[in-house]
Amino acid sequence: MAEQNTEAKLKNLLKQEKIQLWNPPYTVEDEGLEPQHVQQELAERFAALLFLPVSEVGGALESIRVQTVKRSKGNQTYRETNVATLELLLPRSSRKSKKNYLETRLDVCVQEVVDRIDQEFGLRHIKLILNGRTLSPHERLDEQGVKNHSKVMVLKVSDAELKQLMSEEEQRRNQQSENLQRTQKGFQILSERDGSEDSSNVPFLEIADQKGNPLKIPHRERKALILAMGFHEKGRSLMKRKQYDDALCHLLQADQQFSVCGSALLSSVDNFSVLQLDIVWCYRALEALACLEDGRSRLQQAEDGFLRCYGARQERLLMIKGNTGREEVLFLRLYLLQSLLSYIEGNDIQARHQLTKVESLFSHLCLDSEKMAQLMALGFSEREARLGLRACQGDLPEAAIHISTRRQEREELKQRERQKRSRRTEDISALAELGYSRRDAARALHRADGDVNKACEILQDASQAAQATNDSRGGVASPEKVEQLLYLGFERDASEAALTLMDGDVQSAAQFLLDNQGVLSPPSSSPSTEEPSTSSSTSTEEPSTSSSTIEDEELVSEVLEDLSRHEEDYLDLTLEEESELINTMKTFLSRGAAHTM
Repeated sequence: MAEQNTEAKLKNLLKQEKIQLWNPPYTVEDEGLEPQHVQQELAERFAALLFLPVSEVGGALESIRVQTVKRSKGNQTYRETNVATLELLLPRSSRKSKKNYLETRLDVCVQEVVDRIDQEFGLRHIKLILNGRTLSPHERLDEQGVKNHSKVMVLKVSDAELKQLMSEEEQRRNQQSENLQRTQKGFQILSERDGSEDSSNVPFLEIADQKGNPLKIPHRERKALILAMGFHEKGRSLMKRKQYDDALCHLLQADQQFSVCGSALLSSVDNFSVLQLDIVWCYRALEALACLEDGRSRLQQAEDGFLRCYGARQERLLMIKGNTGREEVLFLRLYLLQSLLSYIEGNDIQARHQLTKVESLFSHLCLDSEKMAQLMALGFSEREARLGLRACQGDLPEAAIHISTRRQEREELKQRERQKRSRRTEDISALAELGYSRRDAARALHRADGDVNKACEILQDASQAAQATNDSRGGVASPEKVEQLLYLGFERDASEAALTLMDGDVQSAAQFLLDNQGVLSPPSSSPSTEEPSTSSSTSTEEPSTSSSTIEDEELVSEVLEDLSRHEEDYLDLTLEEESELINTMKTFLSRGAAHTM
């Protein structure tokens, strides 16, 4: 790093004095002659200016001269043959010399250069980076901004990224994996937000009961539950678009996240049971007969979960919601899938038994179109009309009252939430007036459960801890390491932030910057703990790294689009697909012969 620092200073001096080391008297055409006395004189003069040993400055000047001569010859070669010279910034373990070069035409695909690097430097599974941007292997160098003398970083590809280098036949699978990763990252960001930020400009998710009241859940379970519910919502969104293969991937991810949640929590809500039902419905849509055994197990889990959550006679559901009609669509789908699996297993008797229960439910869940039209004429949405009629067993006047009551309850809940946020904003402003940042004030208020005085005490106590932490920090983002990242085309603030996060590891910092497209917040002066810290700023918010980048906010917005704004969206089934499957089952069972589906 010291060598790079010295060379940078010398280059500035050479530029100021308009000295060209590639021209006489510093370089002559006869390579056997070296104008040592001229270069020695220059080294002595610059050494005095920089307060460095003459030998060190002389060596650095010679290195610069060799580079400039090579660059000049490369320019001539490029003009005459269109063969460019690229400087490769290889991983430390693969460097053959201080500078590594590769000559190539620029009208070739990046993959050809990748193959040559494999041959000449023994590096497989790599990606090339130019100015902080990954070069596409299937596009030409010149089409992606590569020029003669470009500095190209060579990074080894992680196992996860190898998927992006697969053949064309695997592209769709790669896209599916990328969508999963984007969904997971978006909900991970949201799961880290506990409402302690300034909610006026930082969206977060709150887990509530069936009445909309917030639930107090341990942080680890809350994080897993948000990820699980997020994947589930994304999967349901894909199911509505009939994209069952992508939906299944997201639903299975949700299943993994639910496994982290405590059994006591899962037994008190129906989310996990509904998920099992949705997974098997995707199996059905994809004709995944190989998943028959797993499907049977999941349907049993769903049925057991509904019984625990709703009660054997749905008495718990009746006590909480006042009716049971809307949830009956879940039992219709459950019995229909059980009938299907029984039929596939060759148990026609059990299949007919379950199908009889399905038809009974279907007869009163299939709504009168005239009643639907009348409710919609009153200004209710199609979803409200459908859910209202099912809740009231098809009674039109009762359904209208029910829908109006539900609207009023939701509006009252929203009003309470607005008042709560308004009070919180006022409290944050009050703490900010005392000299604390809005971010720290918001976090302290969250920990103090809204008690302003207690929040103030938390901020005061955290001030000393924050100062001690800052004093003990080492120079992980040293100037030399920052210069390396600047040399690769990254911005200074982002480079310093990445080095801080990666404990000074330059390669990891470079990879982290690439993953975030070179956009990263500068490191906060606050310690990376849940304790709030004081700040000299009183008028600006200090966003955290996890939520401040443009890419993060885009991901959050993207996943929030898939979240239903209605708490009973999962019950709003038109029963069109169910009707088709019922008719298919009736046809198969009436024939009394084995069929495959």
